[in-house]
Amino acid sequence: MDFAALQVFKAVVDAGGISAAAKKLHRVQSNVTTRIQQLEASLGTQLFVREKGRLHLSPAGELFLNYAEALLKLSQQARDAVSGGVPRGVLRIGTLESTAASRLPPLLSRYHKKYPAVRVELTTGTTDALVEAVLNRKVEAAFVAECTARAQLEIMPTFTEELVLIAPKSHPKVHRPQDVRADTIISFPSGCTYRRLLQAWLGAGDVVPEKTLELSSYHAIVACVASGTGIAFAPRSVLETIRGTRDVSVYPLGTGKGKAVTSLIWRKGESSPALKAMQAEVAGNGKTTRNR
Repeated sequence: MDFAALQVFKAVVDAGGISAAAKKLHRVQSNVTTRIQQLEASLGTQLFVREKGRLHLSPAGELFLNYAEALLKLSQQARDAVSGGVPRGVLRIGTLESTAASRLPPLLSRYHKKYPAVRVELTTGTTDALVEAVLNRKVEAAFVAECTARAQLEIMPTFTEELVLIAPKSHPKVHRPQDVRADTIISFPSGCTYRRLLQAWLGAGDVVPEKTLELSSYHAIVACVASGTGIAFAPRSVLETIRGTRDVSVYPLGTGKGKAVTSLIWRKGESSPALKAMQAEVAGNGKTTRNR
């Protein structure tokens, strides 16, 4: 068993198949297949099972994955130690789509200029999905909204977002939850913090939405609101990046009601040099963007 084989194994798991892993690793499929077969032979057990044309981890594969991830991480730490801790390699970061669109571009640009040897890979998702990704080491850190304290996590508050309600231009003015009682709610899937805040705002007015349309893009959400499909919550900073917002009405929620803190989270005691550099960049960035 060698680290190259472990990297191929991890790539197949992350990509969900031989073909996608080969593309990610810039290898031919036959080479990836051979490395997996050699690894299974050396371990004396089957790591994957094929079902309906898809690869799934076997019970032994599930168990081995934890050890493979630990060994690969230890290998990276060893390389960092002998190279003087200079940030390099891959930094996998999870982020809300809103943060990726409105907050991260300038931050990542500065980071890349300072640490060109680091390749940042971004994964977007809801807060709940990203927290699980950090806990399960699918990503090293993530930008999430209103994250509650957990024993396994470090939390660095970074940005304060102003949430606003958006409605079609044709909609009567909105002053309270009861004004949108009959409207369809447009939001990200379950697990989204902003969706929970919208539900809490409606609940404060004893409003229970009858219809919810789930989308995974703010561009799509704004477009649907503009077309008269329903109403939504969105960070004001995101609206500033999207064309077409002049076709919707924007309603502030009032002092203290529409604030949400975005934080960078990571597992306690597990910060690579690349992540430490990102933490330092975020800490410096937050001083000037906290109340944007």
